[in-house]
Amino acid sequence: MFKKIILGVLLSATLFGAEVDWSKDYQSGIAAAVKQNRPVLFIISRDTCKYCILLDNTTLKDAKVVKELNKNFIAIRSWTNEGDYIPMDIRQSTPGLPGIWFLYSDGTPMYQPLLGYIKKDAFLEALYIVKEEFDKNKKRVQK
Repeated sequence: MFKKIILGVLLSATLFGAEVDWSKDYQSGIAAAVKQNRPVLFIISRDTCKYCILLDNTTLKDAKVVKELNKNFIAIRSWTNEGDYIPMDIRQSTPGLPGIWFLYSDGTPMYQPLLGYIKKDAFLEALYIVKEEFDKNKKRVQK
């Protein structure tokens, strides 16, 4: 019986794929990013947003994207309709949803936000570019 349960769990994980390890909230995500010295993917969403749903159901379910995010980034998501915390400067600089921000581990934006739906290949390329830039500038942020 135990073997059947283990087999079922493993089969389910294979069928449904891996999930992005989202931080509990903004503050704990930034704390983890500082501790682990990783860049942050910060997404501002709304559960009724057509392009937020599309991003969730395609790009953020892709195995390569999930693997890269979980290995090299701290992923944080804030929902506007749930009143999740969003820093004021980021909130005011996000004119549309989803708002996709790449941040240094201290929460400082690396770039202007990407807005809207992004296909998996372009998103994966962005992750590689951000990781490379973050690694080049680690010393600047750690001061």
